[in-house]
Amino acid sequence: QVQLVESGGGLVQAGGSLRLSCAASGNIFSLNVMGWYRQAPGKQRDVVATITTGGTTNYADSVKGRFTISRDNAKNTVYLQMNSLKPEDTAVYYCNFYSRSYEYWGQGTQVTVSS
Repeated sequence: QVQLVESGGGLVQAGGSLRLSCAASGNIFSLNVMGWYRQAPGKQRDVVATITTGGTTNYADSVKGRFTISRDNAKNTVYLQMNSLKPEDTAVYYCNFYSRSYEYWGQGTQVTVSS
């Protein structure tokens, strides 16, 4: 089992920044992928960004150039730096951990961007 604890969501004006953190604990295999997904009301959950243990990253087109995902392997923590936020970024953001065909989700943190 892997537990994920997220922090850092909140309310921000358009153009502002937020930083999300997600700390993983439990039975963590060294090779894994961590990432962030988001779900707006009435919409499906979509990937925002992912990062492998080796540092390979992938981003949704809608956040490229504005969001940066990073991780601290020693702390089993993944971060999402969100800059130039837009109202359409408003959603519940979920941390995801994937390893050895197992997948775990955090409880979600609300990000609200006002116009």
